[in-house]
Amino acid sequence: MEKEPIPASPGGCRGLRIGDSAPVFRARSTRGEVRLDQFRGRWLVFFSHPADFTPVCTSEFVALARAAPRFEAIGCALLGLSVDSLYSHLAWVRAIRDIFGVTVPFPIVEDPSMAIGRAYGMLDETAQDSSAMRATYYIDPLGVVRALTWYPLTVGRSVEEMLRLATALQKTASGEVMTPEGWTPGGDLLLPPATGAAEALTPGAPDDWFYRICKDK
Repeated sequence: MEKEPIPASPGGCRGLRIGDSAPVFRARSTRGEVRLDQFRGRWLVFFSHPADFTPVCTSEFVALARAAPRFEAIGCALLGLSVDSLYSHLAWVRAIRDIFGVTVPFPIVEDPSMAIGRAYGMLDETAQDSSAMRATYYIDPLGVVRALTWYPLTVGRSVEEMLRLATALQKTASGEVMTPEGWTPGGDLLLPPATGAAEALTPGAPDDWFYRICKDK
């Protein structure tokens, strides 16, 4: 089946930024055909890896497969991507199952032309390989990018941090609260400043107007 056209990322090849709409695509995956917009209505962690059968990527996928129920519990889907072919993905998933006893439950999309990677700004137009593609996009239920991270080829991502960030984005989506440094679920939250700077100088204004803590409900 012919792939659906993939729009260029906003601003050409500058890459996606927080607040941009995630480009919609249709492609083959280890779980059948995938369309990005099929994840609308729920949160999505869309992550790329440089290549199948590589040490760092294997460690990430084993950990992500084991953590998949925890992402599911917070209503967040997982979607992987690399330039390798579907058949390479299937062989790698089988090897992970046979060696580590872990079944990868989420789709892994093929991107042999690097069209999806370029649409997301993971690669520029001159890139000849996928060595820059260890990126993660946190996409909200409306298809908007709410956070993104980039790691080099030699450094693996932290699945715990991926979970923490996804949960923090959900917690703060309403704009009613913020998360402090190192926040984890159940920890204290922060309220937005209640007054402007000018009002803060008014006699009788609370000293902590800019740093108000509240309990996580």
